[in-house]
Amino acid sequence: MPKVKEIKADKVLVGAVDLAREAAESIAAPGAVGDHVRVTMDGERLATHYFACTSKAYPGWVWAVTVARAARQKFATVSETNLVPGEQALLSPDWLPYADRLAPGDIGPGDVTPMIEDDPLLEAGFEATGEEDVDQVAFFELGLGRTRVLSAEGRDVAAQRWYDGAHGPHAEVAEKAPAPCSSCGFFVPMAGALRQVFGVCANAWSPSDGSVVSLDHGCGAHSEVDMEQPKPEHIEPPVLDELAFDVVQ
Repeated sequence: MPKVKEIKADKVLVGAVDLAREAAESIAAPGAVGDHVRVTMDGERLATHYFACTSKAYPGWVWAVTVARAARQKFATVSETNLVPGEQALLSPDWLPYADRLAPGDIGPGDVTPMIEDDPLLEAGFEATGEEDVDQVAFFELGLGRTRVLSAEGRDVAAQRWYDGAHGPHAEVAEKAPAPCSSCGFFVPMAGALRQVFGVCANAWSPSDGSVVSLDHGCGAHSEVDMEQPKPEHIEPPVLDELAFDVVQ
């Protein structure tokens, strides 16, 4: 490998601390330029001085002032001045397109999400065949009349999300439940392939009412589970001692 030519320190540029500070102070708010941090040689007759930024709005940032000199020139001149982030600087998150920033639950009234033409979670719907029995099954099971329906990948992604969520078997309410949803009278099985794992809760007393629940989910509102009735509290009536008397002087 060819050796990288080492840039020798330029005494004129390295010593131009006051010039660099003056340049930083010319664009900074009063008192925002702190101590001199370091100087680096960026190239032949080209160096950058760094000063701490003391502004509370920019913790960890530094003022960077680049100075240079022409060949045989005995003094430095300022090339550019910037405020740049240091290693511990507070930075904003990386920019993401609007469609990628949206998360489940972000959509509110009036919001519209962009259509994804080649969404791997969807596939083409089904057209009528003209056979009444086949079309009737397709209409209720396969999505007849819709342009696109869930693909196998889309179904698996949704199933995994539901199973890992608040209405799956690992939720705290499910782990403490006396029995699973699969044996509850309020459990309504789903249609299609998801029927093997999921259904809908129809119990108004359940925290999962109206939600998709897994067969092994559960809660304390199970239709077939009873609790031991507490014994009625018995309070002894007060006893009136009619033989007692007070001595009066």
